Amino acid sequence: MIYIYSFLFAGFVSMLGQIILDNTKLSAGHITSMFVVLGAALDTFSLYDKIIQVVGGGALVPITSFGHSLIHGALQKANDFGLIGLLMGMFDLTASGITSAIIFTFVFSLFFNAKD
Repeated sequence: MIYIYSFLFAGFVSMLGQIILDNTKLSAGHITSMFVVLGAALDTFSLYDKIIQVVGGGALVPITSFGHSLIHGALQKANDFGLIGLLMGMFDLTASGITSAIIFTFVFSLFFNAKD
């Protein structure tokens, strides 16, 4: 049953993003940013962890999980190191994703030309 919940949650987030994109003048970057902030807000109140327990890995696939990871790491380090821990912990859980995005962007830019 958890597979169905995972599929439905990830599909719902994708569907919501597509509906917003089709019916507003917001760009994909705006919608992505909104979902990151939504994931961060849900994790601030410990709601995203409850969603993960119910739907499993389907909650870790959409962009909302990036906001969850940013805040989750920051709050963990803030408990240990105070205010400076917010900055330290923010990139603990997301460093591999950010690094891989930078590397892949560089590699792809060597092989493909940007359109006007």
